Amino acid sequence: MSVAIVTDSSSDIPKQLVEKFDITVVPLYVLFGNDTYKDESRIISHKKFYDMIRESTVMPTTSQPTPGDFLEKYKELLKKHDSIINILISKKMSGTIASAELAKKELPDADITIIDSEMVHMPAGFLTLKAAELASMGKSKEEVLKVIDEYKKKITVLFIPSTLEYLKRGGRIGRSKALLASLLEIKPILTLNLGEVSPFKNTRRWSQAKIELLATMENMLKDPESAHIFVGDSDMKDEGDAMAEKIKEKFGTKEILRGDIGCIVGSHIGPGTLDVTFYED
Repeated sequence: MSVAIVTDSSSDIPKQLVEKFDITVVPLYVLFGNDTYKDESRIISHKKFYDMIRESTVMPTTSQPTPGDFLEKYKELLKKHDSIINILISKKMSGTIASAELAKKELPDADITIIDSEMVHMPAGFLTLKAAELASMGKSKEEVLKVIDEYKKKITVLFIPSTLEYLKRGGRIGRSKALLASLLEIKPILTLNLGEVSPFKNTRRWSQAKIELLATMENMLKDPESAHIFVGDSDMKDEGDAMAEKIKEKFGTKEILRGDIGCIVGSHIGPGTLDVTFYED
């Protein structure tokens, strides 16, 4: 029985891997004032998106796919597959899962499983890639689901924003707190915990935050050479490339994926953020 793997655009899986593993991506929506954009590169590129944020005084908002968006993909996939596994953004962050479940009700005889990744960005992306890899090997739906459940506990992501300006604009932190952090040169490291963004550690200065990120990886990874690592950035490619190179030099990791922090996560943190997502088999 063949298994189709579906995710949403907030997982930020690099395009070449989406194509390699035949992953179906259902886009969310980005709202800038009265304008709505489907989160697809052919409609709004990441570069254009971050330029728009820099030129705006307010942050964009996001909206989940419609049930119809999912239903269209389900019907198409079920022509060639026996079952579908959806790995989607945390329900604490988005109504995407609710839309997927409504679409599933329209196909009561279809074998569709909806998974709350309890994550977003490449933590959800890595889960999806692992599922797609297993599906491409002919593994059963039950085998894929078992591995997904195991891997949820293995994946860590650390975000380091170079500025708190966009978190302040989006109401994620108060104005007074942002001002104090700016005066003290505090650079927070953020992570995901139980489906929500939470503080991991406060550091002083951008350079120190990057050093602390590497130190955290060193403490957590038992076999860094064989670890799976993704380095992402929100429109600061040079910084992302430099971080990937430092990780390679420090840990000797054979393969480091590079990519963007896409429009959905970017709608909350803005441009100027680095992140590293990693896990071990």
